[in-house]
Amino acid sequence: MRNPTKTSGRLKRKVGLGLNLSSMAKTYAAGLLSAIAAAAATASHNHKNAFADGNASDTHSSSSSSSSSPPPKPRNDHPRTTSAGFDPEALERGVKALKEISSSPHGKKVFETIKKQEETKQAELAAKVAEFKQMKAQHEIERQRIIYDEQKKLAQHQAQTKSQMAKYEDELARKRMQAENEYHRARNQELVKMQEESSIRQEQARRATEEQIQAQRRQTEREKAEIERETIRVRAMAEAEGRAHEAKLAEEVNRRMLIDRANAEREKWVAAINTTFDHIGGGLRAILTDQNKLVVAVGGVTALAAGVYTTREGARVIWGYIDRILGQPSLIRESSRGKYPWSGMFSRAMSSLSQRTEPGSTFKNGKGFGDVILHPSLQKRIEQLASATANTKAHQAPFRNMLFYGPPGTGKTMAARELAQKSGLDYALMTGGDVAPLGSQAVTKIHQLFDWAKKSKKGLLLFIDEADAFLCERNKTYMSEAQRSALNALLFRTGDQSKDIVLALATNRPGDLDSAVADRIDEVLEFPLPGEEERFKLLKLYLDKYIAQAGSRKSGLVQNLFKGKPQQIEIKGLSDDIIKEAAAKTEGFSGREIAKLMASVQAAVYGSENCVLDPSLFREVVDYKVAEHQQRRKLAAADKASA
Repeated sequence: MRNPTKTSGRLKRKVGLGLNLSSMAKTYAAGLLSAIAAAAATASHNHKNAFADGNASDTHSSSSSSSSSPPPKPRNDHPRTTSAGFDPEALERGVKALKEISSSPHGKKVFETIKKQEETKQAELAAKVAEFKQMKAQHEIERQRIIYDEQKKLAQHQAQTKSQMAKYEDELARKRMQAENEYHRARNQELVKMQEESSIRQEQARRATEEQIQAQRRQTEREKAEIERETIRVRAMAEAEGRAHEAKLAEEVNRRMLIDRANAEREKWVAAINTTFDHIGGGLRAILTDQNKLVVAVGGVTALAAGVYTTREGARVIWGYIDRILGQPSLIRESSRGKYPWSGMFSRAMSSLSQRTEPGSTFKNGKGFGDVILHPSLQKRIEQLASATANTKAHQAPFRNMLFYGPPGTGKTMAARELAQKSGLDYALMTGGDVAPLGSQAVTKIHQLFDWAKKSKKGLLLFIDEADAFLCERNKTYMSEAQRSALNALLFRTGDQSKDIVLALATNRPGDLDSAVADRIDEVLEFPLPGEEERFKLLKLYLDKYIAQAGSRKSGLVQNLFKGKPQQIEIKGLSDDIIKEAAAKTEGFSGREIAKLMASVQAAVYGSENCVLDPSLFREVVDYKVAEHQQRRKLAAADKASA
């Protein structure tokens, strides 16, 4: 870019050169030319200096914007000039030269020459102005380029600054996030550690609480077991006292009847005696009057009384001995054998005759175990045990003892009875609760029981129901010395495998049995609650027993004379689907509960007007008994929870 100051200097030099040429052409015009040249040079110099100053101020506005002071004024070294630097001496010389030219005869030519020179100068000035404008345009372009470059640099600098700021902010944010992550990680580790410590403390507290609860539960179970055993013992004693009271009442009734009968007989005999004495009065008088007859009569009466007393007491002693030797022990509640060897001979003969004529009929009939409906696998196992027991008796091998356990009412007693019948053995039932009330007599009764059982020719299946009542652990504190002695007596009699007695125990709590008793058990059978198929069969069985055959039983002659024929129950619309529906509803029922359910159905039918069993009545009774069963289960669960 050209400097405007240098351009104006060159312009001045060229103008000075033109003036020198003009002075050489015309001497007359030297003063005027000098004046015009000086004036033009001064004006041009002033104009160009102002323009150059404006361009310089525009060019350097970006760099000198911070300086707000005005430009300095030009220095005036000539005292005649003005403050702006104008010298009027040249103008005066020009005026003087103009006057000389106007008075000269060659003024016109001079004027034309001056005019041509001026035109030449004007053309040169126009060229210079055009060149200056071009330079100004280039200067403007250069200025715009510089401004663009400066703006570009500024934008780049700002972008770089922003990028650096963004990087710095990103670095700060990353460091801040890293610090926050480290803080959160440390905080989380601390929280996890605190949670682990809290979990450990909670687990220790839970274990301590659970151990305490388990200890309390075990203590409660022990107390409950003791209470149950005490209840069983008290119940057994109450039952024994009740039986004794009933026997006592029966004895009193019999005694009163005997007294009444004896009074009637006495009155009759008194009358007969009075009549006889009236007849023999005369004879007595004769005897009293005769001393020999009196002595003979007194001796005969005394001998007769002594004979009667001796005969009665002797018969009582002999009968007691026979009852102790041949009679049934008092512990036996039920037995297939008679009380004495000669009792039931006819019934046993008929039973053996029927078994001989129809061998194996009990296994080939449709019912299998009669009224006992069991799970097929359990029934098959019992049939195998029955066959094995029968073969054991035939080969004179020792019998195997059995344990039946399961919920109440699942057919343990009935299965034992059927097992004895199908294996060809006699059957005897006793309960463990009958032993405790015997006290010190329990050992004697146990030995009498086993002595009586050994006398069976066919072999005996001794079924002990509620065996845990006196066969429980011997180290229990509530167990009396008499019970412990009775248990030891039974263990003594069952120490070796017997060829005469099959011991079958039934209990709801097999874990309470003494370890020595459990050691004597060879076969263990679980009697679970019946499934849906078994419940269906039981409902069909008891429907036929309690409903279909309710009014068709044979009655005695006296009942036929004094009572009318019982009304039979009519069954309407009770299909197998309805019975299967009832079997599905009665889930959790035992066989005994199903029998009670059908007994309730029978009672509901007898309570109706027309004595008809229809599906609606059957469903109503079933729903009622199911709700009652569920309520009992809830109460039992609540009792266990409270315990």
